[in-house]
Amino acid sequence: MSKLILLDSGPLGIISNPSKSDIVLACREWAIRQHEQGNVLIVPEIADYEVRRELLRAEKQNGLERLDPVKRTFAYLPITTVVMLRAAEFWAQARKAGRPTADNAALDADVILAAQASILIDEGSEAIIASSNPRHLSMFVPTDEWQSLS
Repeated sequence: MSKLILLDSGPLGIISNPSKSDIVLACREWAIRQHEQGNVLIVPEIADYEVRRELLRAEKQNGLERLDPVKRTFAYLPITTVVMLRAAEFWAQARKAGRPTADNAALDADVILAAQASILIDEGSEAIIASSNPRHLSMFVPTDEWQSLS
């Protein structure tokens, strides 16, 4: 059974980065390996939003031009009402436990991403989140740093 790998904004930003640095090349190679192994890489809408807003703010046109093809190459997972309801539950749980993942006034993309993965898991999929910072997400769903995925 193939894994569904939801890309957090860190790996998504690295994969779509136009540079040829070692980390960018390594992340792209990782993505290719995942595809060759039959795993499905997914661009969650919230991760696209996080990467895109920063590229727009910094006026990085080359990055924007690379982001859209990545979004078309991989599967795309939009935000739904069901996702937002689950995300609200996760947000409240994290604060009640004294482990918020963002400032109280922030949108808190981590809980939205975690909600998307959690719903996929509930539906019977093997889903993980590939993240360069899995600490916030691990309280909700399985996560994995892209470097450690083989």
